[in-house]
Amino acid sequence: MSLTSPLRHPDTRQPELMAKRAWWLLGLNLLVPGSAQLLAGDRKWGRFAVGATFVLWGVVLGGLLLFALARPVALTIATNVVTLWVAQLGLIFYAVLWLATTINALSLARIVRATPSARAPLAGFVALSLVLTVGGSAWAAWATGIGRDTLGSVFAGGFIEPPIDGRYNILLLGGDAGPDRIGLRPDSISLASVDAGTGAVTMIGIPRNLYNAPFAEGSPLWEEWPNGFDCGDDCLISYLYPWAEEHPELYPRAEREGSTPGIEAMKDAVEGVTGLEVQYTVLIDMQGFAQLIDALGGVTVTVAEPGMDLGINGGPVVGRIEAGEQRMDGDTALWYARNRYNLTDFDRMAHQRQIQEAILRQVEPATVLTRFQAIAEAGTQVVRTDIPQAMLGVLSDLAVKARELPITDVELTPPTIDNVEPDYALSRSLVAEAVAPTAE
Repeated sequence: MSLTSPLRHPDTRQPELMAKRAWWLLGLNLLVPGSAQLLAGDRKWGRFAVGATFVLWGVVLGGLLLFALARPVALTIATNVVTLWVAQLGLIFYAVLWLATTINALSLARIVRATPSARAPLAGFVALSLVLTVGGSAWAAWATGIGRDTLGSVFAGGFIEPPIDGRYNILLLGGDAGPDRIGLRPDSISLASVDAGTGAVTMIGIPRNLYNAPFAEGSPLWEEWPNGFDCGDDCLISYLYPWAEEHPELYPRAEREGSTPGIEAMKDAVEGVTGLEVQYTVLIDMQGFAQLIDALGGVTVTVAEPGMDLGINGGPVVGRIEAGEQRMDGDTALWYARNRYNLTDFDRMAHQRQIQEAILRQVEPATVLTRFQAIAEAGTQVVRTDIPQAMLGVLSDLAVKARELPITDVELTPPTIDNVEPDYALSRSLVAEAVAPTAE
């Protein structure tokens, strides 16, 4: 008698043998869909299912190998819309395959012929197998679709672009809270300059009440403001956004290129202040930012002594954040980043930087997986950006590297830089030294 005979032609009068046979068939089906059919059922169907399983293993192993050897390439492929469509359809196919082979394997196992004590565990094993395989594949297909739609709605079209002087410079603008006020007088202005080789990040903080922001001679604002944005208290750098929105003729191509006159004007101003060319912009709705932090499960921030009373200058205290390490939900983090009670704009800038760095350091892959839908929903409300989706692989790889390195902070604030009478030659010198430190 061949070794396969007990599986294909069992003696159904032996309950112990039938129980052992059932465990073998159902266990092999979980690991290699189609194997039960090869051993005890329709071999043609079994060969198809096993072949499809080997293809899946090959794709997974190939992806892992590519990730290990060329992580930016792997991440770029994984965030491509065509790849995500193919992945979603493939996951649906494998969910159906596992469902069909499991039900058929259950029929082939004939657990009613097994010992009474084995029937319930076998049935439970089948149910667990369906949850792990069919349920897991279906969830992954759903998450892939959500991710594809989110990436498409948040990120722009375009292609992979090289860094400028070895760096990617990304302008981060925090808009006023509320969907009807996004982008009006940016509440926070930061430039993230990322080393394209190491992933090291330099965060440059620009106060929103900075006067006389300069423009390069090639900027559309040069003719309007050859001496900088210099109309006094009405010309703080944050006021440039609404001013440019009222003069769209200065940036006639902005809307067609997925931007706005306000964003383009802020890029020109930040380039004049820092001396760095801005490649991309991310506009963040601060109220939506709180929703994103909630979706991530909160962030941990160390609050300096003596803690912080919450409120608006001249108004009542409405709350308090104690000193020390605090786990903040979205509302608390938003208060911490925007609180005005007995604080200056420069204090608020420091707090905003803490929140930004906390998110960069603390977001874990497991968190993203377990809270995927909430994060995706929050992301579509939080961000407007001109970063091409094709750049996600490169920037994601740099973000992984950045987690292992210290972040360099450059605050263009008093007393180093006077916000009313700023020395822009000094500000550009400080930035240049920070992004390309001179050898000691």
